[in-house]
Amino acid sequence: MQIRKAKEEDIKSIAKVYVDGWKTTYDGLVPNHYLESLTYEEAEQNWLLFLSDTNQPFIYIAVNDKGEKIGFAAGSSTDDDKFGGELYALYLLPESRGLGTGKQLISAVANHFQEKGIYSMMVWVMEQNKSGLGFYEWLGGKEYLRRKSEFGGMTVEDVAFCWEDVSILCQED
Repeated sequence: MQIRKAKEEDIKSIAKVYVDGWKTTYDGLVPNHYLESLTYEEAEQNWLLFLSDTNQPFIYIAVNDKGEKIGFAAGSSTDDDKFGGELYALYLLPESRGLGTGKQLISAVANHFQEKGIYSMMVWVMEQNKSGLGFYEWLGGKEYLRRKSEFGGMTVEDVAFCWEDVSILCQED
């Protein structure tokens, strides 16, 4: 498997992983009509918009041995007083979960932040997303903040996990 920085031509694949990831990860956690309304085209536009943000956004993509794009992680700098970086998104195709891909993508994000002089980061995860919570706890994330978000008319609780030192997330190649 290869982890590399995404290019603009990867946006279609990123949008597919994102929409398919939402539909599997959040099935039963947000209203079905919200999940059914997600489209690849809108996701493409949103990810292109994300990359044009002023907070130094970036995306890393995972490509399997067959050349298929199977996951991605996105990050950016933040205005948070305590944590300089945010893991904005991490999505994997269902068949790619549990194989170490997520950890490799997180490592790429952490390395990217360190290269930019950002040594701490946070990530927001839906509280009902038990696998996500468990994954970030397993990686040593500590609960930092809580907020409410709304999806399709339904309010959900989000938890921010943080790492004061991203170097613990960096893997050697």
